[in-house]
Amino acid sequence: MQNSNADLFIKELGLIPHPEGGYFREVYRSVDSFIPENTGTERNYMTSIYFLLKSGQFSAFHRLKSDELWYFHEGAAVTIFIISPSGKLEQYILGRNIANGEKLQVIFNKGDWFAATPAVSEGFSLFGCAVAPGFHFDDFELAHRENLIKEFPQHTEIIRKFSLD
Repeated sequence: MQNSNADLFIKELGLIPHPEGGYFREVYRSVDSFIPENTGTERNYMTSIYFLLKSGQFSAFHRLKSDELWYFHEGAAVTIFIISPSGKLEQYILGRNIANGEKLQVIFNKGDWFAATPAVSEGFSLFGCAVAPGFHFDDFELAHRENLIKEFPQHTEIIRKFSLD
C-alpha cells in the first residue's frame, strides 16, 4: 500500500483537503431535514462522506454536536483516539482484522473529542463517516491544543501529537 494508491483514490473519488487533515468528499445528504434542539437551525437527518488519510497524516482532535459512525473501506487500519467529556481516553483500531481486535465500525458520541491516524507508517486509510443529525460545519469544532490540554492535562502527550496548533 503506497501513497500512490492514495492519490488514485483521491483522484477517482474526487476527494479534497479537509480542515482537520486528510481528504474527503460528501457522498450522501438525506433529502429530509428537521430542526434539532441543540442547533436551533435546520439539519438533514444524515450525511456521509469518504475520508482518506495518507501515511504521516492525521485527523486532528475535533468534536461534533452530532453522533458519528466511521466504517472501514480500504488500505491500512486506522488508530482512533477518543476523549469523552468526562476525560476518559479510549483507543480503537478501525480495520478489517477483527481476529486481531480491529473494529469494522467505530461510533463517536456527540461531544466526544476524537483524532485518528493510519496505524502503519506507509500506505493510506480510506473509510467512510456517517453523521446524524447530518453534518454541518457550524456543528464542527477543531480543538485548540492548549485549551484541550487545560481541560484534559492527563492526555497532554496524545493531544500534542494530534492537534494542529
